[in-house]
Amino acid sequence: MEATQSAAILPATEKTGTVSYLSHLPVSLFGSVMGLTGLSLAWRHAHADFNVPEEVSTVIGVIAMTVFVALVIAYGIKMATSFEVVRNEFNHPIAGNFFGTFFISLLLLPLIVVNYNAVLATGMWYVGMVAMIGLAWLILNRWMTHKQQLEHASPAWMIPVVGLLDVPIAQSALGLDMLHGLMLFAFSVGIFFAIPLFTLVFSRLVFAEPLPDAMKPSLLILVAPFSVGFLAYVETMGQVDALAEVLYSLTLFMLAVLFTQLRNINSACPFKLSWWAVGFPLTASANAAFKYAEYAQNDIADGIAIVLLAVASIAILDLLIRTVSGLLRGELLKLV
Repeated sequence: MEATQSAAILPATEKTGTVSYLSHLPVSLFGSVMGLTGLSLAWRHAHADFNVPEEVSTVIGVIAMTVFVALVIAYGIKMATSFEVVRNEFNHPIAGNFFGTFFISLLLLPLIVVNYNAVLATGMWYVGMVAMIGLAWLILNRWMTHKQQLEHASPAWMIPVVGLLDVPIAQSALGLDMLHGLMLFAFSVGIFFAIPLFTLVFSRLVFAEPLPDAMKPSLLILVAPFSVGFLAYVETMGQVDALAEVLYSLTLFMLAVLFTQLRNINSACPFKLSWWAVGFPLTASANAAFKYAEYAQNDIADGIAIVLLAVASIAILDLLIRTVSGLLRGELLKLV
């Protein structure tokens, strides 16, 4: 089912030209903005902790903002010209969850935009926060109102609800300490629903048919409740305590498990845009590692942070090259 989700949301009769091309643009591509933003923030940590050139983080941040603007324009055209496709995509039991990637991008990008325009950054965050809470409410109601199929349970189900963990991450950077109660609310709801969703998805992986190879990179989304949960908790509570250490330890363990699962993915199937699902979990893990290293103050923690930054950087660069190359060749439909 996952491998054919694109076909399921496209209309039987399509227009021609640019409009037809953009009608295939998946909303999940906003995951690239999440990954690039996370990578920029990780290199910002590297600059602060190891004095690497600040320009690396700045350039990646500019790329993230540029990609976001381009995708907003492109997907806006898709909404205006192929609204039925967008509606089908939103109602799809798997693809619909990826609408959360747009709202999460609005929660993360302000950490970069604030360096240029604090008012714009704060405005983006408020829009993202309200929309993220609304999407979580809507998706939970959808699940509870309509019978769901076990084979539809995938790591993507984490995005619209557990994505609330991204709400507190910009608290300090935007000076939102007066919203501590809201941050605690977002963390509480995100981490609470992470438990049954992780259990459900893990049960599906163990007892049902394996995910198609093209969707296997999305397994790394299972790291997000721990890595993003760590970042959200530390930002909300202002300290690294026992619970934070538990979340960080689970991040490292899940990465070790999933790296084993994905070690042959390059040879298993051709590149798909769904592979961007690995971007943000990897960069969030790198950011969590740097945050923990600042607390631990030892060489092992520093080494883990550097290794995760290297892995995330190589992965994002590879994804970016493959995506741009495919889009320039007009192969969007093949990549979906």
